[in-house]
Parts: sequence; structure tokens; C-alpha cells
Amino acid sequence: MSPASPARPRTGDAGATQLLWQWACIAPALAFFAAFWLLPIVRLIALPADQGWGTYFVVLTQAKYLNSLLNTLLLSLAVTTLTLVLGAAVGIYLARTPFKGRRMLVAMLTLPLSFPGVIIGFFVILLGGRQGVIATLADALGLGRWTFAYGLLGLFLAYLYFSLPRAIAAYEAAAQAMDRALEEAARSLGASRWHIIRDVWVPELAPTTLACGAIVFATSMGAFGTAFTLARSEEHTSELQSRLHLVCRLLLEKK
Repeated sequence: MSPASPARPRTGDAGATQLLWQWACIAPALAFFAAFWLLPIVRLIALPADQGWGTYFVVLTQAKYLNSLLNTLLLSLAVTTLTLVLGAAVGIYLARTPFKGRRMLVAMLTLPLSFPGVIIGFFVILLGGRQGVIATLADALGLGRWTFAYGLLGLFLAYLYFSLPRAIAAYEAAAQAMDRALEEAARSLGASRWHIIRDVWVPELAPTTLACGAIVFATSMGAFGTAFTLARSEEHTSELQSRLHLVCRLLLEKK
């Protein structure tokens, strides 16, 4: 008589347990998604039911808000363009050029990633505010207290400082993953430096450029902490006040 074979676990019970664990892991992400994205989007969609479609059309019908929107678009495009150019140059250099202290330099360049927008706004004020470093030096040279922190230039520098580390990290990783055999093949065929950049580097880095550009542009369009910090400073600009007023009107105003 042959010995009894050991009992095997039922496949159905194992599958149910695995499915239960999967849902247990997904549930916090779903709750976070619903609380911080889905509910605000539903509120924005339902807003005209309470206050009318004029709540949205005010952006296009009033010059104050329309100018603010256009300035924000131009500011975001300028920040995105310069961020991609500088980020590509610095990231490729760091990836292709080993030198002493490289890791420390990378850590310092990516440090702004840990700062919120409000802190970066205060940095700009310390640099270009009425009591900032540049204003103090300009006053000492007899040029008056030159300030730039409370206008579009201050926002541009703040967003550039905030976005550049992302571009540098992205381009550095992409440059390290590039196939150098393509460059060697291009050089062996007599390609110049410009042709290598155009025919090898640009296609290889195109996905990184597209993804990084989208992130930087969205951040520049929607990052509100820096604009809020600068607008609440001692000097207000109509641009920052318009952004504050528009957001408050769309999200908080109630009849």
C-alpha cells in the first residue's frame, strides 16, 4: 500500500489571499488619490453649478486675469526652455566627466529638490528683496536699492532654481545610459561634433527632454507656494496679486 501523498494547498485560497494583500497595498494609494486629486477635480467640475460658467470665463473676459494667464504661460515657457538647456549641459558634463568631488557637487546641485516653494520664495527675498544681498551691495555702490524679488524676474529665478535640479538629475541618468558605440561609429564615419549632437545625442535624449520639459512646465504653471510667498512680501505686483485673486475666486469664493 503506497504512503499517502502530502496535502497540497488549494490554489483558490492562495489566489484569494494574494488578491487580498494586493488590495490592502493599493487601498492607501487609492485613498490618497481620491482625497488630493479626485475630489478637487470633481469640485472644479461642479463649480459652475453653484456659481455659473462665468467663474471660468472670467479668465478670458477680464483683462487683468487674461494678462496674468498670458504672463504665466510665457514665464513657464521661458523657465522650461532655460531649464532644459542648462540641465542638459550640466547633466551630460557630470555624466561624461569624472572628477574629484563629483558626488558632493551632485548632492549640492540636487539639494533644492528637498525645499518647498515657500522656502525658495524666502531665498529669493533674501537675495533680491529690499533688505537682500543685492540691494545692500547696490546701495553701497551708490546705485540705489535695486530689487527684483517681487516681480516676474523673481518668479523666473525661483522657478529656475526649483526646476533645474530635476533636469540635471534626469539628463545625467540619461547620458549615462546612452550607447557610446553610436558616437564612436559616427566619429569613424567622419561626423563632426555638431553632427554627433544632432544625429546621436538629440534622438537619444528626446524622451528625457519631453518628460522633463512636461514636468518643469507643469510645475511652473501650478507651483503656488513661491508666488504666494513673494506676493505677501512688502511690495506687491499686479501679476502676483492677479494669480492669488484668480485662484481664490475659482476655489474658495462662495455666494
